[in-house]
Parts: sequence; C-alpha cells; structure tokens
Amino acid sequence: YTAMKFCAQARYGGLTLMDSKLPQQTIEQGLDVLEIMRNIHLFVGQYLYNLNNQIFIEQANSSNRHLNTINITHVANSMRTHGTGIMNTTVNYTFQYLRKKFLTFSQFLYDEQIKGKLIKEIRFFREKKDSIDQRYPYDRAEKFNKNIRKLGLAADKSSYLDQFRRLISQIGNAMGFVRMIRSGGLNTCSRAIEFVPDLDDIVSFEEEVRAESLSAETLEAAKNFDTVLGNLSKNFAEGTDYFNLFLSVFAPPFRSANNVHLRNFYIIVPALMINFVEYIKQSKEQMMKKNKTGALFTDDGFAMGVAFILALLEQSREFDSLHWFDSVRAKLAAEMRDTQTRQKAHTVANTREDHKQSQAADLTFRRIDMYQKEFDLLFFSFSSARIFFQQHDPEHDDLTSY
Repeated sequence: YTAMKFCAQARYGGLTLMDSKLPQQTIEQGLDVLEIMRNIHLFVGQYLYNLNNQIFIEQANSSNRHLNTINITHVANSMRTHGTGIMNTTVNYTFQYLRKKFLTFSQFLYDEQIKGKLIKEIRFFREKKDSIDQRYPYDRAEKFNKNIRKLGLAADKSSYLDQFRRLISQIGNAMGFVRMIRSGGLNTCSRAIEFVPDLDDIVSFEEEVRAESLSAETLEAAKNFDTVLGNLSKNFAEGTDYFNLFLSVFAPPFRSANNVHLRNFYIIVPALMINFVEYIKQSKEQMMKKNKTGALFTDDGFAMGVAFILALLEQSREFDSLHWFDSVRAKLAAEMRDTQTRQKAHTVANTREDHKQSQAADLTFRRIDMYQKEFDLLFFSFSSARIFFQQHDPEHDDLTSY
C-alpha cells in the first residue's frame, strides 16, 4: 500500500494523501496468503497438512535448516493486512487448480490397464464376498499395489500408484488450505467484533446520530460504521461452507454418464492406503537419519483427498461395503498370532539357530505393531475428514466401526 501511495504521488505531482494506517505486517506474519494463492500448485506439493492442528509444515530436504509452517494465526494476520475479500479470491484460485488436477485424476482411471485391473477386482469382490466374510482381502490389495509397479517406474523410481497417491494428497492439501482460509476468516471476524456486547442486538449508530441531529459528516461515519458491523456480524454468524460449494460444482460432471470410469475409484482405495502406509512408514524412519530429505511425520492431505473424492462420487457406501479396516485388523492379528506360535516353538528348543529365529520374530513383532499403528492413525484421520463431507453425502450413514 505504501508503494501504491508513492506511485500516485509520482504520477500526479503534488497530490497529498493521508496515511492509510494499514499495518504492513505483524511479527508473526509468516508466509503471506496472497503469495500462497498465486503459487498454490507449488504449495500443495511442498507442504504437508496436519488435520488435527490445522497446520501446514514444509517438507524437509537437504538444503533446509529450518522449516516454514502455516497456521490459522498466519492466515488471520494476512487477512487483517489485505482484508477478508481475499477469501473468495483464494477459493477461486483453488477451484482452478483442482479442475486441472481432476483432469489428471480422470485420465489415470481411464487408462485401459488400470481400468481393467479395477473391473477385475470389483467382479472378484461381488462374486466372492459371501465366502470372504464381506471383507475385501488385504492380500489382493497388496498384490494390486505390487502389480502396478510392473507397469513401469518414473525417473524417481515411483510407480503409477505412488504418483496417483501424491495427486490425491495434493487435492487433499488444497481442501485443507480452503478449510484453513475459512478458519482464518472466522478468527479475523471474531477478533474484530469481540468488543460488540451483543451480536443479536446491535445498536444502529445511524439512528442515534439522527436522533441527536449531529453533523452530516458524523451521520456518514455512523452509516459506514453500521455497515462494517453488519458485515462482520454476518460473516461471523454464517461463514461460507466452501466444501459444499466445491461439491456442488464438481459433482454433476463427476457423476455424469460420460465419466462412468470414475465409479471404479472406491476399489482402488485399499491399495492406495497400503501404498500410503508404506510411504509414511519410510518417511518417518527417514527422520532418524542424517539426511532428512523426504522425512516427515504427518501427511493428512491423503485422508482429506480420499474422503473428498468418495463424497464427490457418492461412493462412501461402496467403500464401506469392503469393510477394509476390518480386513486390515484381521490380517495383522493373524500375522501376530502366527509369529507368536513360531516363537514359542523355537523357545522350547533353545538352540543357537533358534535364538536367531527369536530375534527375527522380535523384528516381525515390531513391524506388525508399526503397521497397526499407522493404519490406526490413517483410520482416525480418514474418519475425521469424512465428517466434513458427511452431511453432503446422501449414501453415507455411519462411519465404519473399527
């Protein structure tokens, strides 16, 4: 704003302008929302979303000594600088970004090799679901994840499923950013209106000024003040449900007959979740190493993205019918029992070879326990994310019990 003032003075000569009194920034300004908005395609790929704390954390690499974070306070500070009008502009930028990403999303599921494998899995589950206790087998999802690697690898050794998971995480990060923008807007409005005694009974200053027959300037000031209070109270009381807006805009084309291939999405979610758990496990282990490249401890953008897309395609009921998390729990519990049985058998013999087997069993216990914890965390994040879209999804009644 100061730069704009100097430009006006230089352009119009002796123009005298009043000080706008607008703050340049605060000590805790952090990254500016406008900069994030203009580079949202970079932001969602370089930052990781934490659902519970509503915070974005920069992804670690070898050149970073410090990591940037973005939270609601930073967003609120930006809004106090630029005004709450940037909320709608930011959401519009996010919409344009999502539209491009959903095109890539559709192209992946339209691929003949991918589509053929998904149709095969759907047919298997429909034919065998009674014999497999209505649970989609963990082994088939794991096999699907491995078979995708046979289709080819990218330059960074990632499979097509890895890239698809990243795409969904980026979509989820974009939705998380929208949620943070809305929370920052509510935070700004609540701070601005905190000294109003009663939001349900706001005094009209214009009427008071007219009653006292004050000057025209005072009357104009009172009108402006009433307008500001009215806007703040409206924004604070209502807010805008941006998730509902995104669903209403994207749902019609996604559910049309032209995009029938998208109806196969729910069957790929189990394989995606296995892929995600393997990825997050390796990334957390990387935090303990000297080279921190790729290290992270949270990436809830994936859970947010899957929940959003399932609601968008009205496939929550189809996914719930897989009883996927029940299948995961049964698979890991069976592995744990088998390992315990083998360990007891070797403990009886107590030979040197059996000692090595016991050490291997301990490693297996730790691996199973780690996978169990990661699937638990994913289930909790996924269940939390589904709540945001639960009221908009007519097919979603109850969350899957675990």
